[in-house]
Amino acid sequence: MYDAAKVIPGLAIFVALVGFPIWYSFAGGPPAPKPEPRLPSAEKACLEPTAYMRASHMDLLGEWREAVVRRGEHYYTGRDGKKIERSLSRTCMGCHKSNADFCEQCHGYAGVKPDCWSCHVAPEGR
Repeated sequence: MYDAAKVIPGLAIFVALVGFPIWYSFAGGPPAPKPEPRLPSAEKACLEPTAYMRASHMDLLGEWREAVVRRGEHYYTGRDGKKIERSLSRTCMGCHKSNADFCEQCHGYAGVKPDCWSCHVAPEGR
């Protein structure tokens, strides 16, 4: 009635495939150390809250690029009402001066390679 010669190897393959993510994570060793970017000491706060900047800075920079290049809007009003220039080089890199100490900490950890420096002048440590 049952074909054990096919069912048992099929179940073994199924269990191996379903359990693969668990076994792979154990075989990979410990996770990489959490990034600890060096924050600027001169400034008390960023232009937006820290949680927003960590999660959405790439979206904000993309919006800035579109606003400046496409619409000619060179100033941004933050949530606190403060008006600042939309400029990666002058605004962001004015505080976060070292690419190696700030940007690359998280980008390396996350495995992303932003293309900022294909157009912008690279900061120190790049």
